[in-house]
Amino acid sequence: MHIWTWYQWQQLPYLTCSILKDWPHGFFSRRFSPRSPVDLVQVLEPSAQVYRLKQVHGNQVFKTTQVSPIPKTETNSEEISWSEADGLITNKGLESVWVASADCVPVLIGDVVTGRVAAIHAGWRGTSTRILPLAIAQFQQQGSQIANLRVAMGPAISGECYQVSQDVAVKLGATLQMIDTASSISEILEPLFHLPDPPLLSDPEPDRLRVDIRRFNALQLEAVGLDPEQIAICSECTYSQPELLFSYRRDRLKLVQWSGIVSFS
Repeated sequence: MHIWTWYQWQQLPYLTCSILKDWPHGFFSRRFSPRSPVDLVQVLEPSAQVYRLKQVHGNQVFKTTQVSPIPKTETNSEEISWSEADGLITNKGLESVWVASADCVPVLIGDVVTGRVAAIHAGWRGTSTRILPLAIAQFQQQGSQIANLRVAMGPAISGECYQVSQDVAVKLGATLQMIDTASSISEILEPLFHLPDPPLLSDPEPDRLRVDIRRFNALQLEAVGLDPEQIAICSECTYSQPELLFSYRRDRLKLVQWSGIVSFS
């Protein structure tokens, strides 16, 4: 059983997960806004280098060797030309990697043997193009063993609150190996309703469904060999907690909360 705990820093709340106890990490609440990762790294490990991206709702995952660290004196992020991708994997110790979210899933990954970590932004587009399995493949290419990986999925919009079109649900469903041979919409969607903790829920509106984006990501991870015990899923819903978390679906504002993790060597 993985334990999620709210901590306070200067009376501001951030969330941690016991599955990532080996690494300084945090899923930061909206109350830290407008602080940037350069500020937030002070909560986790002030000596760590800071890396972030311009997120584009894709499935590219970069190594920190492919981007430049943010100067600790960074004051105006709008003047920086960010690399475009939706995930970062560290190369050595004392590197912090960060993703921003406001309904999409912030995912932090660690290897308990190498100390390497990753931060992934998984919205429905990234999930439909299998960003997490691609990130796991990069860990493996760098020598990680599947059994040594630990994954925590932070606050995101819950399945009960996340209405999508049937087309989006089909794209998500098509990523799961159990329905690789499906040839029709019903063959893709129908099995998903009957899974334990189903990732797909019905919706009263025609041609609309509700999707649990974190559950889709967990099923993708299990399909590439992770045991469910290696995956921790936060129950916090961004849409339902306006006092703690930004939600684009709820407020239609471009405001985000940050999640980050620091590697060890």
